[in-house]
Amino acid sequence: MTFNKSSAMIALAAMLMLAACSDANKSDSPTAMATSTAAAVDGARIQAADDEPGQWMSHGRNYSEDRFSPLTTIKDSNVEQLGLAWSLDLGTKRGIEATPIVVDGVMYTTGSWSMVYAVDAKTGALIWQYDPEVPRDWMINACCDAVNRGAAVWKGNVYVGTIDGRLIALNAASGELVWSTNTIDRSQPYTITGAPRVVKGKVLIGNGGADYGVRGYISAYSAETGELDWRFYTVPGNPKDGFENKAMEMASETWTGEWWKLGGGGTVWDSMSYDPDLNLLYVGVGNGSPWNQKIRSPEGGDNLFLSSIVALNPDDGSYVWHYQTVPGETWDYTATQHMILADIELKGELRKVLMQAPKNGFFYLLDRETGELLSAEPYVPMNWATHVDMETGRPVEIPEARYLDGKRAVVTPAPYGGHNWHPMSYSELTGLVYIPAQELAYLFADDPDMDRPRGTWNLGIDLLASVLPEDDADRAAIPPLKGHLAAWDPVTQKEVWRVTHKGPWNGGVLSTAGNLVFQGTADGRIVAYKADTGDVLWSSPTHTGVLAPPISYEIDGEQYISVMVGFGTGFALVAGYFVQPESIPNRSRILTYKLGGDSTLPITEIAAAQWPAPPANTASDETIAHGKERYMRYCQWCHGDSAVSGGLIKDLRASGALHSAELWSGIVLEGALVDNGMPVFTEYLSSEDAAAVRSYVIYEANKLVPQKTP
Repeated sequence: MTFNKSSAMIALAAMLMLAACSDANKSDSPTAMATSTAAAVDGARIQAADDEPGQWMSHGRNYSEDRFSPLTTIKDSNVEQLGLAWSLDLGTKRGIEATPIVVDGVMYTTGSWSMVYAVDAKTGALIWQYDPEVPRDWMINACCDAVNRGAAVWKGNVYVGTIDGRLIALNAASGELVWSTNTIDRSQPYTITGAPRVVKGKVLIGNGGADYGVRGYISAYSAETGELDWRFYTVPGNPKDGFENKAMEMASETWTGEWWKLGGGGTVWDSMSYDPDLNLLYVGVGNGSPWNQKIRSPEGGDNLFLSSIVALNPDDGSYVWHYQTVPGETWDYTATQHMILADIELKGELRKVLMQAPKNGFFYLLDRETGELLSAEPYVPMNWATHVDMETGRPVEIPEARYLDGKRAVVTPAPYGGHNWHPMSYSELTGLVYIPAQELAYLFADDPDMDRPRGTWNLGIDLLASVLPEDDADRAAIPPLKGHLAAWDPVTQKEVWRVTHKGPWNGGVLSTAGNLVFQGTADGRIVAYKADTGDVLWSSPTHTGVLAPPISYEIDGEQYISVMVGFGTGFALVAGYFVQPESIPNRSRILTYKLGGDSTLPITEIAAAQWPAPPANTASDETIAHGKERYMRYCQWCHGDSAVSGGLIKDLRASGALHSAELWSGIVLEGALVDNGMPVFTEYLSSEDAAAVRSYVIYEANKLVPQKTP
């Protein structure tokens, strides 16, 4: 743990001055008394977020998670005057996904490896920094980079989930640890990348790990003590052990076989929203474990609550209703994507709705009181279903998309989704939802054997079927991966305007009352669009790909736009051949803009890497094939498909370890680079396997044309 003591004392003094102006949120409890001077946020204040438009007090700004700022100082008529107010380098080089929280002039945010930062939101000066000291070898359990989507604040504390499964509370004024609690079975491959939410004094957190073979759940912990209040499992366990509640008993009737031995999946790894009037918490549930339903639930079934939106009572975690977007999902079609609550007039009637654009490609409108489906239409091209039957609420599938009995199927959207975790935004002024959308396809093939050890990628599909073609010409013939920003009318269920991006995996979205939409892009820009037309009004280089969503806040009458930048995540790790060169290198920073800002963004010069001549390829075809299979099973998730790095991690084809079998073995099997995040694979790879992987990488290195920077 590290934190800047002198800066923390300055911040504490400032917070004490603020506290002198208000006695709100004080308590007799020692914890609250010690932490009530900073980040003085509670439920009433979040519910009245529009009364304080200059704050950004919760993940989506308010409980509805609409990511709409009522501020109007920056508007379509003057946005071209935006300039950089300040920037802060974070000193890390992994993916950045967080939404900052800004309360009373202080920004609280997170970076890679679950690090936490408190920053003066006006000047960018670091107040304190907290390092939870995540064991770097925990990355063996993480599908998609060492990322974190943000913190929550409540009554003087800052809350963050760590990638190794802890939930921690920090003193908002000093950065000192208040409490830490373990949220997982540490023998299982769980992670936390999502941002917690706080509702009625309870800190809500889910987890990841469905791709590795775990059982999903969401938990509620006391914000004051860290004690577990309640837990709701999203898939049933072994029926012989009994069921935690009636909902799990109901869900068990939709499963077959012995799913609990494979985990089941259904992790709650991102989205939540809350309606205080209805007292309903909405939870987005993830994919099955394994992906392939034939293995997970051999005789079919809906497999509740996979790929579902579930409404819970936040007081005790009890089930209220659910809507399942993909019954019996088999394509990694999570419903963990951003959920927005709004009141919208439909057919002359004002309806309380929940909106979601999950991975599967349909935009859903639900009655958030009852779960009734109001509409569902495609927002991107798809070929797994033709439409959603409005009488049953179920998608009408194309049977061939299920890749059964050893067959293959090219399916769109791909597992990356028509829309992934990157948050969308809803403007109450234009009535439009702004979606960071994309168009990708994936080749699925059944893997009936699936002998993977639990704790590794546990998908039940033939990974070799999806590998890039060997021939460069064949690779060039692959259709381009597309990305765009879509302005979507949820009433008519039609796209109003679109801005096409250079590629996929672009950042989350902010809309404002200044008739503006802000989004960062994978090719290294932050852009402002006119909210009603999509016209580009302003753009500024970020010198790295942008994934995180911007926010807006106000201090001393000045409005700011702030975004965290730094490319990474699973796309950068796995899809190396398709990663845009402008996305990399990663420069992990906070960039903050205001009208008339005149700061200069520092550019870190990075020397061009040299490609050393690889060792001669002397291995047999059989050894290379074995190494390729092992590589695709265990290594591609960080080092890229076909050993092609996306630039986030050094390209193995340029590794000096290729020249030494002993050094290679020391890294892969003995943990020589474990402090750098390279896990030990002794449990999964024999010495012969590791040597075969090295032979495969040498084979790929000898095909290399030196035109790509590692």
